[in-house]
Amino acid sequence: MEERRSEEKNGGAEEETTTKKNNVENLDLELFSCLLQPVNAESDVEYVGIRRLLLYRKAEAGVVRRRDWRCNGKGYVAYRNYICRPRNWERLNVPSLQSTPGNSGQWMLPLSPLSIPFDVDSWSSGRGMQSGNPASSRRTSFGSTASDNDHPRNQGVEPAYSFVGMHCIFDQCKASVTVLKFGHMSSDLLAYGASDGTLTVCTISEKPSIITHLDGHSKDVTDFDFSSNNQYIASSSMDKTVRVWEISKGLCIRVIYGVSSQMCIRFHPVNNNFLSVGNANKEITVLNFSTGRIINKAVFDSEVTSMDHDHTGQLIFCGDAQGCVYSVSMNSRTGVLSRSHRRRSSSRHKSPVSTVQYRSFSLLARGPVLLTCTQDGNLSFFSVALEIQGYLTLRCSLKLAPRIHNIRASFCPLLSLEKGEYIVAGSEDSNVYFYDLTRPKHTCVNKLQGHRFPVIGIAWNHGENLLASSDFYGTVIVWKRARTS
Repeated sequence: MEERRSEEKNGGAEEETTTKKNNVENLDLELFSCLLQPVNAESDVEYVGIRRLLLYRKAEAGVVRRRDWRCNGKGYVAYRNYICRPRNWERLNVPSLQSTPGNSGQWMLPLSPLSIPFDVDSWSSGRGMQSGNPASSRRTSFGSTASDNDHPRNQGVEPAYSFVGMHCIFDQCKASVTVLKFGHMSSDLLAYGASDGTLTVCTISEKPSIITHLDGHSKDVTDFDFSSNNQYIASSSMDKTVRVWEISKGLCIRVIYGVSSQMCIRFHPVNNNFLSVGNANKEITVLNFSTGRIINKAVFDSEVTSMDHDHTGQLIFCGDAQGCVYSVSMNSRTGVLSRSHRRRSSSRHKSPVSTVQYRSFSLLARGPVLLTCTQDGNLSFFSVALEIQGYLTLRCSLKLAPRIHNIRASFCPLLSLEKGEYIVAGSEDSNVYFYDLTRPKHTCVNKLQGHRFPVIGIAWNHGENLLASSDFYGTVIVWKRARTS
């Protein structure tokens, strides 16, 4: 009996030793190296630690939602608040955090006041804003300065740009995602291009998945556009080519070679047989989609870096590498181009225009408007006079911190009950910021955190309930807006 007991003890000790060895072998050094990274002085230590805990490892497949972002279906912020709860939280009679989706338990507010502005679920901002009067026909403009680190004001609730969390994450891309867009009139078709020359088309319905990978470009994808029926994608690249892809087959059906880098591209909104392409040779060329031949071209003062059509297709708005913005008339039947107006940059240091976006109506301007963003951080908001061939009048502007990367911006969805003009833009501090261009002060009204690297691309879906953002590391996050009554 004694021998059997000693054998059992020895066996138990061997099993315990084996378990310890396995634990040491399974120790995730990547996790600890991530958690032990230095933190900025302005950062909330609790927030940064938990965010690193959730983001330290990339998912095996981009189509699978990260389990770490969910805790009983409540989302990241609720999970963070749960971890940060006080020790005697069961004795405290504190109301639940209402902004957390699916709230059904005692999820405590964070202890540190510094961590309150970092909630991903929802943000607060003032309703009594200083803004221009939309009913006034008088054209006014003023400047404003803001920092990417500005915190939103905590007065009142802004349900329009509150977010309940992340809808899905795609992180299979190994290079910087330079541009991303949703399909025309589509709420679940998303595509994004990367600096390794790849294009990825995916669906973000209830079960997000990748539809196809489009490989063919040898250098950075600078821009792309969907055809009106979302059957084709036309892409431009630094490899001096324009490629046309058939999405359903995942094939490149046409390659158009140029003499310089192709910087931006758009399908004509009315006549999809026309492709407008801006290049580094200071030109906009109109191509025939069916044959690939050049129909017409217009020459500018510097390389054309961004462009957009108006809703009729009779005007092209483009920006160049010197910060100038042009209005170009286009014949929708023949494709002939003619330069109409040019607006020079008022900045001393000429910076490339990274975003040109047209919108057919604005509450502030009571008419069509144009948004431009330059690499040095200048956001400009123009009224467009269609009756004078797209003449631009500056309504307001905003100065942000200069950027190193080619970061894009976008209009926010129209709100019938809101005054002001809201813009969403990425930043190099890995956050997504929402600005009201009509505010001389406290311009930042919202902020989303979740990326680990500079946020480059921004895009809204057609239903305006989902916002997609991409970063320098290749991660694409689709954010879900809160429902509003």
